[in-house]
Amino acid sequence: MALMGSATLAMWWDIAPEQRPAFEHWHTSEHFAERLGVPGFLRGTRWAALSGAPHYFVMYELSGLDVMSSQAYRERVNQPTAWTTQTMAHFRNMVRSQCRVQGSAGAGLAHALLTLRFSPQAGQAEPLRAWLVGQVLPALVTKPGISAAHLLENAVPPVPLHLQTAEQKLRGGDAAADWVLLVNGYDVDVLSARVQDELQPRHLEGHGAAPGQTAGVYQLRYSQDVLTTRFDVRDRSRPLPARTS
Repeated sequence: MALMGSATLAMWWDIAPEQRPAFEHWHTSEHFAERLGVPGFLRGTRWAALSGAPHYFVMYELSGLDVMSSQAYRERVNQPTAWTTQTMAHFRNMVRSQCRVQGSAGAGLAHALLTLRFSPQAGQAEPLRAWLVGQVLPALVTKPGISAAHLLENAVPPVPLHLQTAEQKLRGGDAAADWVLLVNGYDVDVLSARVQDELQPRHLEGHGAAPGQTAGVYQLRYSQDVLTTRFDVRDRSRPLPARTS
């Protein structure tokens, strides 16, 4: 998966199994189009867990971090629709990070994704980043079954409760991931094996990562980009619902 911008909004959350069909209908039919109507939102992808937790991983690729502080985005997250209000009441265990893309290798969009959340040890961020970007990412994409790999780093501190957006209040507040390694590919077994091989905790910690990594393997459920989003011809800031089959 070649990322389309220099920043991302990366999120994990749970939805009760009986609520998932309704959630995915809302997310596909309204929410993706709404977000991609904000200037700077370039592509969204939704993934469901094959292993690990939370159940969903969603990522929006952004032209830059400034998109997250834009007036257009703030208006959206502080004026949720009735459908959004109803749906977000079912979100659980939300982890949400606004990230800079620190390194990328490979291209394409394959159907499987390993997400690995972790933090650097104190004073080890620079050598850990240099090792991941300079050695690990390029080596990963040479393996059969892997198409791309990326390092994301959270760039925004936690939001105080009194400054939470209307949507964050609906969800009950969000946790945050610090660093995120994404490995995209077309062979689930190859992706799963990485956390037992070069991305195993002992190896990461030996290069400066703190203990406590969280890994999950996800399958692509839906993808939409700004070029395939239909907009009201009278006002590009008002996206129409996405086409569904």
